[in-house]
Amino acid sequence: MKIISLTEKTKIYEERAVLVGLITPEQNEECAREYIDELAFLADTAGAAPEKYFFQRLDYPNPRTYVGPGKLSEIKKFIDEKEIGLVIFDDELSPAQFRNIEKELGIKILDRTNLILDIFAKRAQTANAKTQVELAQYQYLLPRLTRMWTHLERQQGGIIGMRGPGETQIETDRRIITRKISLLKEELKSIDKQMATQRGNRGKMVRVALVGYTNVGKSTVMNLLSKSDVFAENKLFATLDTTVRKVIIDNLPFLLSDTVGFIRKLPHHLVESFKSTLDEVREADLLVHIVDISHPNFEEQIKIVEKTLKDIDPQDKPIILVFNKIDAFTYSPKDEDDLSPIKRENIGLDELKRTWMARLHDNCIFISATKKQNIDQLRAMLYDRIKAIHIERYPYNDFLFQKFETL
Repeated sequence: MKIISLTEKTKIYEERAVLVGLITPEQNEECAREYIDELAFLADTAGAAPEKYFFQRLDYPNPRTYVGPGKLSEIKKFIDEKEIGLVIFDDELSPAQFRNIEKELGIKILDRTNLILDIFAKRAQTANAKTQVELAQYQYLLPRLTRMWTHLERQQGGIIGMRGPGETQIETDRRIITRKISLLKEELKSIDKQMATQRGNRGKMVRVALVGYTNVGKSTVMNLLSKSDVFAENKLFATLDTTVRKVIIDNLPFLLSDTVGFIRKLPHHLVESFKSTLDEVREADLLVHIVDISHPNFEEQIKIVEKTLKDIDPQDKPIILVFNKIDAFTYSPKDEDDLSPIKRENIGLDELKRTWMARLHDNCIFISATKKQNIDQLRAMLYDRIKAIHIERYPYNDFLFQKFETL
């Protein structure tokens, strides 16, 4: 264990971990390395210190041990030499894979889903978020109960005499967890009704929801627009609970909500559990999709968010793309004699704006929330969109806007 001192009185014990990913026909080396970098960020958010990455090229994950026996032996040798206490895999492992890998390595094993659930459990603050995380944890745990009771398995072969306390306890635990899942679902239904009542009490104000990949700056934008103090941090899933604020731009009031960030390979248990939290997205009149344009693969992140939005609410809603972090955008221009294909990192911001982004016309804007660049232009864009929605909903208010704007 490595001890990180925060103060003389407070210390955090940070686990040292190795990360394991696959290079497959569907996931090339570049993608695999980006995914493992994101996994490292997740591990850091959870409090683990990544020591080394391991990759293996396979057509598909080994059904027994995720990676091949040779690679597993290589990992075993490294963790023994360096006294590593944790191995994290970049995909969700089956119960059999968990059991076999733990038997080989003899230390704590986590998969990507397990890690994200742990972060969500740590970040959850309200009763709603805690209930949703607990439900997802139990749904993840249920098919993996056998692995947790291997210490009670008998060593003899055959069938007779094998129905011992381990099996009995597993069945007991399975019934307890199944009952707990049912109770949590009922509890979430009750919370959903309360939240629906709260949303109904807000009247017919125009609703705007901030959406986007995790850690793109949604909470920072929320704080700028609403002049509030929503928690913002350079960590994945800094915000779990949906925050709603009343915002007024000039004479125009509307409701602005900050939602949980999305991520690739998001566990389906979490998507299901957090659907109630994401009702703000379903009921929004306008979506503001925040994008971290400084990220090397921001275009893929856009696609992941768009796919998740379709899963949550297939209705087409008006969307504004807000490209954030222009202050952190960097690129490496190619030399004139370099004849290799142009890559994303070779294109400057001005040139990017002339690509597919140009077709968005006035449905996109480039800002820096931390440097407060182009925030007034963002407010003006929001004002125009929200005013149009408001007038469509309340046409008799049109003359009030005209009178106000002529003053």
